[in-house]
Amino acid sequence: MSKRKISAAIAAAALTVCLAVSAFARDHTAMNGTWTLLSAKSDFAGQPVVQTGTVTIAARDGVIIVTRHFVYTSATETFFYNDMTDAENNDTIHSGKDLKSKTRWAGDSLEVKTTRSGATTVESYTLTADGSLTDRVERPDRKPITLIFERK
Repeated sequence: MSKRKISAAIAAAALTVCLAVSAFARDHTAMNGTWTLLSAKSDFAGQPVVQTGTVTIAARDGVIIVTRHFVYTSATETFFYNDMTDAENNDTIHSGKDLKSKTRWAGDSLEVKTTRSGATTVESYTLTADGSLTDRVERPDRKPITLIFERK
């Protein structure tokens, strides 16, 4: 193979990598914004149904902020759940000795891993082809649930 063909192949490979990296970065910012829960489309796997909820994602300059607000209503009481995590991509945040959280990009998914009192919950946020946001939540000793959100 001639030097010219080898150089052209290397240049083509470099261009492909550059385009893939820029496309990857665009996908991450596409999750930015406030998302509203669609309870009727979500799968709670037999767990209490969340009536209302929002997730706000802000990823910029390597910092990822995920804010969650949910309302659960049972026959006797209503529970409000508010949570926020923010960190540099792939950093672990410690809050006391019983809570740590790590937010990172895993391919085209945003993963939030929270360990509380030794039990780890993993949330994986992904965009779907129809433009909605899916959050798969895996907790110890429970079936995974899938929450579906639309952009607010």
